[in-house]
Amino acid sequence: MSPIIVKALQLLLSLSILIVLHELGHFIPAKLFKTRVEKFYLFFDVKYSLFKKKIGETVYGIGWLPLGGYVKIAGMIDESMDKEQMAGPPQPWEFRSKPAWQRLIIMLGGVTVNIVLGFLIYMVIIFTWGTSYVTIEDVPDGYEVAELFEGYGFQDGDRILKVNGEDFKDARDINMYLFLREVKNITILSADGNTKTIDIPENIGQTMFEEGVMKPFGIRTKTVLDTVVVDRPAYAAGLRNGDKISSVNGKNITWWHEFKKEVSANKDKEIDITYLRNGSENTITVKTDEEGTIGVLPVFYKINREEYSFGQSISKGFDYSYWKLHDYIAQFKYVFTKKGATQIGGFAAIGNLFPPVWDWAAFWSTTAFISIILAFMNILPIPALDGGHVMFLLYEIIAGRKPNDKFMEYAQLVGFVILIALLLFANGNDIYRAIFGN
Repeated sequence: MSPIIVKALQLLLSLSILIVLHELGHFIPAKLFKTRVEKFYLFFDVKYSLFKKKIGETVYGIGWLPLGGYVKIAGMIDESMDKEQMAGPPQPWEFRSKPAWQRLIIMLGGVTVNIVLGFLIYMVIIFTWGTSYVTIEDVPDGYEVAELFEGYGFQDGDRILKVNGEDFKDARDINMYLFLREVKNITILSADGNTKTIDIPENIGQTMFEEGVMKPFGIRTKTVLDTVVVDRPAYAAGLRNGDKISSVNGKNITWWHEFKKEVSANKDKEIDITYLRNGSENTITVKTDEEGTIGVLPVFYKINREEYSFGQSISKGFDYSYWKLHDYIAQFKYVFTKKGATQIGGFAAIGNLFPPVWDWAAFWSTTAFISIILAFMNILPIPALDGGHVMFLLYEIIAGRKPNDKFMEYAQLVGFVILIALLLFANGNDIYRAIFGN
């Protein structure tokens, strides 16, 4: 099955689960407070429903437009813009007749479910599959260092011992720490055996973003092949597992990142590759594909696994969820820059978070992450989002009076226009990147 189809199916399943549970977060407290729910829909039913059935006072259905879902609560100014209902006198079963604190709980229900769901999924993932990490001992050749960071005192072959004076557990996380968390200093063991601590500039994340250096540290890996994919150019040319690449087009190669750089610089071209096998040196000609790859993977570093008891997984799951939310909020500030705006993605970008093959651990991990993203995005104080309703409810509680219905209708309309504009912009970016490749 095509990787695109696999990703699309995972995205559809993930969003379906998250939308239904999010809307249940509104539906359940509404029913508890005896508020009438007229519709409960997965996806939007613009002019048409794929399925609908009325049970009691609620119509349950599936729309044809997979851009979200909704519950239509009686007596509430929402995306339905049902002015006729709002023109009549308030009824005891309507949203507008309920105390402000009950309405606030109803509106916070969806976001609360998303946060709790993200935590629960991460907890189950950790309990079922554990966590992985790469220690300093597992990367004896250290890192390849970007030129930007060489200016701060780092060099190829450095190994990271501590970050902010604390032992650094996972060697793969350093780029994320630098970009999203507060890193004041890094203690390294250099290739010559010396230990030193290097101070990190306060605005390092901003510098990385502006300079386009998002992975300043890459774990160095030698060019011994672990996998040569059958039916790809490298296999057809004669490369096999265990071969060691020594040069490309006559240029000596020691590290995997050097090999990748040379191959990707010759997209859709023939290149000469020299390799060692059983002590003998051989040279072959390989034609790269349009993406600058030939279908080979190196022997990577060792990945360790750590298992957790059920009790430990609860604590670890909460910690993991907190940092996922923290890191997402931390990178959100870059959206408000010219460069950041061009990197906003729509459904294609979300779909690319999933792996190209079906893997349940990866699927649930991505679903948990999207759930946390939805919680944060929904609580933003934009009319038409949950956060907009919460903002006006908090105003009512503090000021002691409601905004008038006409104001709420206009605010809802403005918020809806903003959301549609953002949706078009984000998916437009996806289309642009698909066409122009950046």
